[in-house]
Amino acid sequence: MKNKKWMGAGLAITMAAVTLIGCSNGDKEPAKGADTGKLDVKQEITLPITGDIPSMDISKATDDIAFTIQAAVNEGLTRLDKNGKAQPGMATDWDVSDDGLTYTFKLRDAKWANGEPVTAKDFVYSWKRTLDPKTKASYSFMVAWIKGGEAYNTEKGSADDVAVKAVDDKTLEVTLAHPVPFFVEQMAFPVFFPQNQKFVEAAGDKYSTEADKLLANGPFKMSEWAHEQSATLVKNDQYWDKDKVKLTKATFQVVKDSTAAVNLYESGELDRTIGLVRDQVESYKDSKEFSVEAELTAGYVMYNQRVPALTNAKIRQALTYAIDAEAYADVVYHNGSKAATGIVPNGVNVKDGEYRQIAGDLVGRKDNAAKAKDLLAEGLKEAGLTEFPKIKLTANDDDTNKKGAEFVQEQWRSKLGIEVEVETLPFKLRLDRARKHDFDLMLAVWGADYNDPMTFLDLWMSDSGFNYPSWKNADYDKLIKQAQAEPDAKKRTSLMVDAEKLLMKEMPIGPTFFRGQAYLTKSHVKNWQTSVFGPDYDLKETYIQGKE
Repeated sequence: MKNKKWMGAGLAITMAAVTLIGCSNGDKEPAKGADTGKLDVKQEITLPITGDIPSMDISKATDDIAFTIQAAVNEGLTRLDKNGKAQPGMATDWDVSDDGLTYTFKLRDAKWANGEPVTAKDFVYSWKRTLDPKTKASYSFMVAWIKGGEAYNTEKGSADDVAVKAVDDKTLEVTLAHPVPFFVEQMAFPVFFPQNQKFVEAAGDKYSTEADKLLANGPFKMSEWAHEQSATLVKNDQYWDKDKVKLTKATFQVVKDSTAAVNLYESGELDRTIGLVRDQVESYKDSKEFSVEAELTAGYVMYNQRVPALTNAKIRQALTYAIDAEAYADVVYHNGSKAATGIVPNGVNVKDGEYRQIAGDLVGRKDNAAKAKDLLAEGLKEAGLTEFPKIKLTANDDDTNKKGAEFVQEQWRSKLGIEVEVETLPFKLRLDRARKHDFDLMLAVWGADYNDPMTFLDLWMSDSGFNYPSWKNADYDKLIKQAQAEPDAKKRTSLMVDAEKLLMKEMPIGPTFFRGQAYLTKSHVKNWQTSVFGPDYDLKETYIQGKE
């Protein structure tokens, strides 16, 4: 069979445009004449994170904080460049069969931080560990794209049937169950990173829980992890491309409050803020260090089906329609965020063009807001209830999510005459409660793992590990599975639109906003590379220059 040869270039994913305001932070490339090999200032950076890292386990992590730090300390078969295209990582090149199902990756000579070689077996072990039903990995569904992966993950097959194998130490072969046009780009996503079996098994239950229980193969390695406070990375001298790594130290400081982050930034203790919101945007929008960065992120309310009242679609619709999403985006964020018109945000692309423009507005708040009160009354009657129950709305305890929860609470009180209690929790605990389905109503956001509608739509399948509301709909499952297997691009898009229409009719989640982000970044931070999907940013080639 004739193969398509790929030398360090993956299938291109069209990126959402990134708008940068200000020339100082906009200096993303090295300045002309700058000798980045002779830097006369400390190559150290301090960055904020909004909570402790929930998990550094490659098989078990599910959030952007973990993914971003994992992408700094580990590396997959590919890395993404600033345009979202796959470049060589642990793999130097790869072949793709004509039917788009079989990939053969050639690995370079690379080492783990302990000096052991990175081999094809490390990828086989990692992927099968993620698929092992005993691991209970939420992201196993993505690795289950491999032929035999879903069967093994659902205990209907064995590990031996998973079609990934180490042909030799430097050759990895994987066959997919169906074509995945962005598979090469996905090799840069943390769930596809390698894991060293000997190290994992020696660490046992402590694996990935402390700095010394992590093994790096990427640009950095973790030297300290003070839980709920900070994590420190240092340059990994065993990394194959270490000469391009200029930073010697990266410290991640837990900062939950955006005002506190701005104060720390102004005092020089942070090199970047967390997302600016509301009056902060107005105060700094003319600064040379201000930037607006595109995101593929949707915010929504999850309606847990364990609450009898929330099993009624009309009640869920009423709760969603009663929220003024435009006001939510402006009052809570005021940073370029927009009202949600579905669950798939603006900027997500399909082969036909931008998906949101094809699907259109599937929420229709302008027409439906006036119906909210009547829908609530009808829904309560259908559910056999005389009044809305006393339940809780759970959110993260950072200042923006607190404000968001209070906004939604007031919208429901003023427009529907119902009272809900607001409960705020640390990010790690809130995430744990979601995984355990231990909530009534919950504010959540989802950022794209790849630039395709499916990263937002397959979450709500009956057997998805991220279906925290526990909603089940056989028709929805069927549409998603058909779309996943459909080779024709237009038919695939049509199936995804039909699935989203059904999702927005049943409303197990109520979309609120498509998030934008605004930041301050010190002008001495150079080569800052962000991404609109996957890990938030890549520190590999970032450096410090011109710091006073």
